[in-house]
Amino acid sequence: MPISIVVGGQFGSEGKGKVACYLAETQRASVVVRVGGPNSGHTVVDRDGRRYVFRQLPTSAVLPGVTCVIAAGSYVDPEVLLQEIELVRLVPARLKIDPKAVLITEAFRAQEGAQSLRDRVGSTLTGTGAAVSARINRLSDVRFAKDEPRLKRYIADTAELLHSAVGRGERVVAEGSQGFGLSVIHSPHFPFVTSRDTTAAGVLSEIGLSPLLVDDIALVIRAFPIRVPGNSGPLPLETSWDAIAERGQFDSRFSEMTSVTQRERRVAEFDADIVRAAIRANAPTKIFLNHVDYADRVAAESLRLTPSAVELTLRIQQQLGRKVDYIGLGPSACEMFGPMSRSEVRELE
Repeated sequence: MPISIVVGGQFGSEGKGKVACYLAETQRASVVVRVGGPNSGHTVVDRDGRRYVFRQLPTSAVLPGVTCVIAAGSYVDPEVLLQEIELVRLVPARLKIDPKAVLITEAFRAQEGAQSLRDRVGSTLTGTGAAVSARINRLSDVRFAKDEPRLKRYIADTAELLHSAVGRGERVVAEGSQGFGLSVIHSPHFPFVTSRDTTAAGVLSEIGLSPLLVDDIALVIRAFPIRVPGNSGPLPLETSWDAIAERGQFDSRFSEMTSVTQRERRVAEFDADIVRAAIRANAPTKIFLNHVDYADRVAAESLRLTPSAVELTLRIQQQLGRKVDYIGLGPSACEMFGPMSRSEVRELE
């Protein structure tokens, strides 16, 4: 039953992209699938140190020989997707797009702008939510991937492709987008949410496979959660990038920018409530904790656990009542994940 699902446990930008790529490589996945739309960017650094931000493709597109899938429940901006295809020179044999994926048009982007969604809920205004709404309302002018001539050579029945891969015993990695705290169904912060469900069950619904085929659910969280800027909703224990840099004894201020709109993210201290809810909803088999290096300049520079990083990890584990299986100390998927070495595990016990 070889399907791995990667989901976020907070408000997005937890590092799901590099975790999905890590799992695809270490589990030798033959197929990787991305759900959602271009309203979130997933970052990955390949083994040559090149940094990519994908809004449509799975991050595992940087791995050789892996088939990439954009599923029926996805929302596709053809311009964004075609740019990413060109960026990694992805040939048709390695990319399959379901004909039922919905196309995002300029009309959808204009609709979101006219509704002042950025001011009201911090939307990225990519048209994804409007496209979801049009599909749900069964509007006759909804266009699908099969209707876009430039995508014709990539069109395939992706549910059948995925089911066949699983039937052959091959590993499939499904890369969810955004985080549990943004689920339109399960977040406690409506209306400051995204337009879709962001749980593992939601991922399965969008790719069209049974939950009985899943044997691995990776929940990705960050030591310092973020939300997008502006009026984007509650962020418990919100702090500042200056405060984090000062406490970690960094030489200068640092911050993060949103992948899509390039605006400075809001940031907070770790709050366990939303993660505990995400654990309850997803029942993860493993937890990845990213951005622990923000606790300490030395950890950030050496990419190794330091006493400050260990203390932070222990505190987070205690708050969750659950051990952390993998720790991320930097941007690269190939450098940052374990499983943790025996000495590091002993250090955390």
